Amino acid sequence: MDPLNTAVSQDNKPKVLIIGAGIGGLMLGGLLEKANVPYVIYEKATEVKLIGSAVYFNSALAPIFRQIGIFDKLFSLGKPCNSIDTFEMDRQPSFSIDMGVSDEMGGAKGFVVSRAVLYDVLLEQVPAEKVIRGKKVLSTSQDENGVSIKCSDGTTAEGDILVGADGAYSAVRQTMYEKLKAEGKLSASDNVPLPYSCVCLVAQTDPMDPAALPELNSENCHFSTIHAKGRPYGWSTFTCANNVVCWGVTLQLDAESSKLNDTFKSSDWGPEGAQEMCNDVRDFPIVGGDGTLTLGDMIDNTPMDRISKVALEEKVFNKWYHGRTVLMGDACHKVHPASGRGAQLAIHDAITLANWISVLPASPSTAEAEKIFKEFKIERYPDARDTHDQGHMLSKILEKGFKGDTMRFLAKHMPAWLNRLVLVKISAMRPQVSFLPPVADNGTVKKAYQRSLEMTLPVHNARNPVAST
Repeated sequence: MDPLNTAVSQDNKPKVLIIGAGIGGLMLGGLLEKANVPYVIYEKATEVKLIGSAVYFNSALAPIFRQIGIFDKLFSLGKPCNSIDTFEMDRQPSFSIDMGVSDEMGGAKGFVVSRAVLYDVLLEQVPAEKVIRGKKVLSTSQDENGVSIKCSDGTTAEGDILVGADGAYSAVRQTMYEKLKAEGKLSASDNVPLPYSCVCLVAQTDPMDPAALPELNSENCHFSTIHAKGRPYGWSTFTCANNVVCWGVTLQLDAESSKLNDTFKSSDWGPEGAQEMCNDVRDFPIVGGDGTLTLGDMIDNTPMDRISKVALEEKVFNKWYHGRTVLMGDACHKVHPASGRGAQLAIHDAITLANWISVLPASPSTAEAEKIFKEFKIERYPDARDTHDQGHMLSKILEKGFKGDTMRFLAKHMPAWLNRLVLVKISAMRPQVSFLPPVADNGTVKKAYQRSLEMTLPVHNARNPVAST
C-alpha cells in the first residue's frame, strides 16, 4: 500500500515513540502535536539542565517558526545579528562576515538566541505529559505489527514508529546497527567508532553589568570570535537578551592532543573536565568593555554547573533507518561546530519527518514506514553532507601550521560574491509543513524545492478539500 495514495481519517494516525528530548526531538514532538499525530517523547535525563551557548538563526527558518507561532517570541527573546566579527589575539579586527545581506534573501531578520531559551520555547509546544524523563532506553524491537522499547527501569512502550533523536551516541542507532550487523547489512563506514576532532566549552553567564560590558546595551547581538594564530583554539562571545553573554571555546585536536583527551568521551553535554579546561583558557582575551576583558571574566560570571565540556564529533552515517526505526539529528549526522548549523539541521530533519509521518495511515506496514524514511533521507542527506564538509573545512582555521594559516587567509579575503553565494544557498532552504496553513514568504531568493512539502500537500488537500480551497 502506498501511503501517499491512502486517504485516511484525520483521527486515524500512527503512534510515534521519540527517543530524546533535545532540540530535534522537541521540534518533532511540537510538529506532531499540531498534526494531531499521537506521540510520546522519552528522555533519559531526569531533569532539564541550563546548558549550551547560543544559536544563530538566519532567515531560512522564519517561515516554519511563523507557521507554528513561535517566531515573534523567539525573536523577542533573542537579538538581531548583522555580522560575525573576527579578531586577532590583540583584539584588533581581522575580518567580518556580513550576515545582514541574507535578511532580504529570506525575508526575515536573522537573530541569535541562547540555547536554553530556544529549548524552553520548544518545550512549551509539547504538553508536559508527553515528555517522560528518566527513561534510558536499553533495547528496541520491531516486527510487522509495531515497535517497542525497554527502559532501564523495566518499563516498556509500544508504537508504530520509533524515532532516534538521542544524540551522537544514540542508543537507538546502536541497537539498530547491532541488528543490521548481525544480518550482514551494516556498511563498513558505519561499523567504526565515532570520531571526534575537538572538545568544547559551552556556557552562558548570569546577567552581567552593562557598565563593564556596554555592548550589552546594544539592540543587536555582538557576535565576536577570535582564532588564535599558533594555538589550536577558537573562542566566541555572543551578547544576548537580559544582559546575558553566551560563550564557547573550541580546542581543535591533533594526534597528540587526541590521546590526552581520549578518556573524555560522552554522549551528553556535561561538566566533566570543564574546570580544568576553564583554567587553561582564563587568560584568553575577548572583545568588548574597556579592552581588558578575558574569558576569565565570563567564567567568573557563570555558575560551574552551567559550563559544559563536550566532545564534538564529525560524521554523516550511511544508514538512517531500518524497518520501523529512523534516526534524526546528531544520531545520523554530527557536524563540526565551525559549521554553525547543528541545531538548524535537527530542526530541518524534524520538519521533513513530520511532513512524511503526517500522511501515514494508522498501523502502517513496515514497507510503508520504510518508504517515507527513504524519502526523508533523500531530502535531508545532501544538506547534512554539505554542512559536514563545510564544517570540516572551516575547522582547519584552528589548526596550527600551514593549513591553519591558509584557511585564515582565505576566510579573511573571501570575496563578497562567494560569501553571497553561500548565503543564497542557505537562505533558499525555507521549509514549511504541509498540515498547517502556509505563511507568506517574502524572500527575494527563490525558495528551494521542498520534496516532502510538495509530495504530502496533495494528500492533505485530498483529505480536507474545504481547508485547501
